[in-house]
Amino acid sequence: MATGLENLKVYQMAEELEVEVYKVLKTFPKDEKYSSTDQLKRSSAAVSNNIAEGYARHSYAEKVRYMYIAKGEAEETKRNLIRSGKKELISLELASSLADRYTDLLKALSGYIGFIKEHLK
Repeated sequence: MATGLENLKVYQMAEELEVEVYKVLKTFPKDEKYSSTDQLKRSSAAVSNNIAEGYARHSYAEKVRYMYIAKGEAEETKRNLIRSGKKELISLELASSLADRYTDLLKALSGYIGFIKEHLK
């Protein structure tokens, strides 16, 4: 049974991307385990985790604060994926495709933040 959070589009997008990034990281060279791989795992998970934490917060101001943190983590993940393509850890096509999906997530988060802020008035 889906909860309210699981029905939230930005959460669904973030979770899907987190799982996809995790799968892609399995193809990275072993010597990247404690640098690129670890950083991408943490930042991609932080997007979903901050959306979840913000969703559960009581005040609208707290909700917005966590969504901004999620946006920061999403941007970090996006940039690290682009650099991974440039470093030839993954194909440029895959890096670009994932980066585009993170751009869509960032836009969706901005929209959700706008929705929450309407309730601050």
